[in-house]
Amino acid sequence: MDHDRTAAERPLSDDEANARARQLIEEAYAPPTSYRDPSPVPAYGPTPPVAQPGRPPMSQKATDASALMLSGSVAALSVGGATSLVLYTLGHVDPTTLAIGAAGPVALVLAVGSLIRSVGRAKQDMHTEHHHHYNGSVRQETTNVSSTTSGLFAKNRNDVR
Repeated sequence: MDHDRTAAERPLSDDEANARARQLIEEAYAPPTSYRDPSPVPAYGPTPPVAQPGRPPMSQKATDASALMLSGSVAALSVGGATSLVLYTLGHVDPTTLAIGAAGPVALVLAVGSLIRSVGRAKQDMHTEHHHHYNGSVRQETTNVSSTTSGLFAKNRNDVR
């Protein structure tokens, strides 16, 4: 009776089933059909450059400016966060104390500026000219000693003889 069945209707033997399963597995794991041209790509040609994903192409100066702006934004974020924290903390303080605390740094900056100006004026007013008037025999010696010391542990010894 098996003679009457067609090949599609009859069951596969164990060897035929194993062969068919192996064929299906190989087809499933076979690399996809594709072709890569092995010829070398020319170093230059008429084709214009194509923009790549990521940051857009720009000049070195523009790239440097962009990096500087990104760095500045990080610094501004930290300064802004610290300022917000201080202002939040000072929000619970008496208004008079808040005014004194806000005026303190301004007064310090003005005082330092005034000190620097007065030192500059004092430096300009220094007289480097000396006039000496003597009667009789005079012996005058002038010795200038100049040294620079640097380092964590340093010892200066100036012997003038």
